[in-house]
Amino acid sequence: MHSCSLSSQIAITVTPIIFLLLFFSVFFALFRGFFCGEQYPGWFFELCPCLKFSAFLHVISFSGGDDFCHGGSVYANPKEASFFLPLSHQVDVYFPTRKRSRVTAPFVFGGEWFEQKRKTSIEALPDECLFEIFRRLPEGEDRSACACVSKRWLMLLSNICKNEICSIKNSRPENKFSEKEGDDQEFGGEGYLSRSLEGKKATDVRLAAIAVGTASRGGLGKLTIRGSNSDRGVTDLGLRAVASGCPSLKTLSLWNVATISDEGLIEIASGCQQLEKLDLCKCPTISDKALNAFAKNCPNLTELSLESCSNIGNEGLQAIGKCCSNLRSLSIKDCTRVGDQGIASLFSSASLSLTKVKLQTLTVSDLSLAVIGHYGMAVTDLVLNFLPNVSEKGFWVMGNGNGLQKLKSLTVASCRGATDVGLEAVGKGCPNLRSVHLRKCPFLSDNGLVSFTKAALSLESLQLEECHRITQFGFFGVLFNCGAKLKAISLVSCYGIKDMNLSLSSISPCESLRSLSICNCPGFGNATLSVLGKLCPQLQHIELSGLEGVTDDGFLPLLESSEFGLVKVNLSGCINLSDKVVSSLANLHGWTLENLNLDGCKNISDASLIAIAENCPLLCDLDVSKCAITDAGIAALAHAEQLNLQILSLSGCTLVSDRSLPALRKLGHTLLGLNIQRCNAISSSTVEMLLELLWRCDILY
Repeated sequence: MHSCSLSSQIAITVTPIIFLLLFFSVFFALFRGFFCGEQYPGWFFELCPCLKFSAFLHVISFSGGDDFCHGGSVYANPKEASFFLPLSHQVDVYFPTRKRSRVTAPFVFGGEWFEQKRKTSIEALPDECLFEIFRRLPEGEDRSACACVSKRWLMLLSNICKNEICSIKNSRPENKFSEKEGDDQEFGGEGYLSRSLEGKKATDVRLAAIAVGTASRGGLGKLTIRGSNSDRGVTDLGLRAVASGCPSLKTLSLWNVATISDEGLIEIASGCQQLEKLDLCKCPTISDKALNAFAKNCPNLTELSLESCSNIGNEGLQAIGKCCSNLRSLSIKDCTRVGDQGIASLFSSASLSLTKVKLQTLTVSDLSLAVIGHYGMAVTDLVLNFLPNVSEKGFWVMGNGNGLQKLKSLTVASCRGATDVGLEAVGKGCPNLRSVHLRKCPFLSDNGLVSFTKAALSLESLQLEECHRITQFGFFGVLFNCGAKLKAISLVSCYGIKDMNLSLSSISPCESLRSLSICNCPGFGNATLSVLGKLCPQLQHIELSGLEGVTDDGFLPLLESSEFGLVKVNLSGCINLSDKVVSSLANLHGWTLENLNLDGCKNISDASLIAIAENCPLLCDLDVSKCAITDAGIAALAHAEQLNLQILSLSGCTLVSDRSLPALRKLGHTLLGLNIQRCNAISSSTVEMLLELLWRCDILY
């Protein structure tokens, strides 16, 4: 009796447990796809944030008996439920909307074994069927939501062209949020959406996400790709997605993307026919085929830039010149297959529209310059940099071609043909030339420079850099011959300049010169500065950078002879200047001075800051980095009644300490930028307080 009673109790206790275990095992088998969801990928945030998967269910109209259901039965046959559930009617299960919710087909109990039915899922549909479904989705959140389901769906959606989308009226209420009220930070300067991918972020998946995500917000207008992921870099597949989803693309820039080929750019040319600007840099696999496609399909192309594209040659440039009549700007650098034939055909075809031309590191010869001189009737800006095969004859023929009548700006660098004779011919043939930059012209002498400035009747700005044959005679010769029109002159690293005493008592002053810049010319000294003070009385901008031979005796006459009032003064690196110069500058020109740079002038102390605080009410930018400034000098600036400083640099001022906190806080009412890098006496706690107090000021520390 007792044993039977005990067995009955055990059976009563164990049976419900076995039943519960069996029930939960079957339940998990049914719904394991529902509980095992994927994490959102990185490109998810490029798409619409409002995911409503119900839109997709509405399009394909699943019924309650399918794998995806809204409260329908999970059993295709109601009898199957009776095997496990002690219920007399069909059991319904509610499915909340989740990403990629899947229901596994139920088990059928037969004998002692479980037999699993064949699984069915929407993933079993071929790409052709999904394509037909997706192209019937309305544009906007529904398409973005489906793109977030998987990479497969994303790539399918990104390859649907706009003309393949079925026009279905969207039943959702229209978004009343206007573009003008939105966030303008994602828009480029031209008013359309702009995206930039660099390094590891540059992948096909992200490009596809951009193509789908920007379609509902006016379309992508500017795309920039810098570098590429070594493992999953941008390929033709990503460019195909852009071509399909971004027909409004106007600017495309590809830098250092070696994983793309002509096929991808041909897709871009076919799908983005509104393209206006194309920039290809270090794309070795791109050839003339791609340029031919752009020439045929993109008639609105206005700017073309090619750099280090070794497979692009004359054929592509010929096609561009023949078909792109709106081309305005052309830049070609280090393209080894580009020669005279390509340049000649391009200029002879597009001569009426090209205004800006830049040719750098090419193997072209004198023929190319002759063509530019004859056909460049609309060219206003010309840059010729490192053309080793161009001789003096090329520059002479270009100047005598009489085609560069509208040329206003000329830059010549590292060209052995830039000689005295060649440049004089250019000066005569370009009557409207106003700005000239000559860099690394080893065959240009003083006589050639003076002849050039005499011939260039409209010259207003002249910059000479690393022209070591130029001496004081050439420098002053320019000032004598351009006294009525020259406004700015600059000498940078011209080691031929040697300081010498010159007598110029009978020479008329250069009244037009407003800007003088002498940088890193070690031979420039006090004697030359004294003459400049008498010769240029109307200076407003002075830059004397890195002139260690200049002292107070040389700079003071320049200050005293300036009649117009100095506005910008840069004396960085003039280590022999003292407080006497700054005090004189503040007293004589404080009423006009706006920018003052004393970086590296180690003899400048608090006395200079006191003079500035008392006499420079318009000063807005002050740099006293690496000077002998202390807390007392900062306090003097803070107590100035009319000072309105916006930028203050104290970098390397080791004598400025935490005691300057109150003064810096007071100056912070107007400061927009503060540099306290390498100020070792300022503690980290003071820096934290400055960051909190001067919240509107950009602080470098």
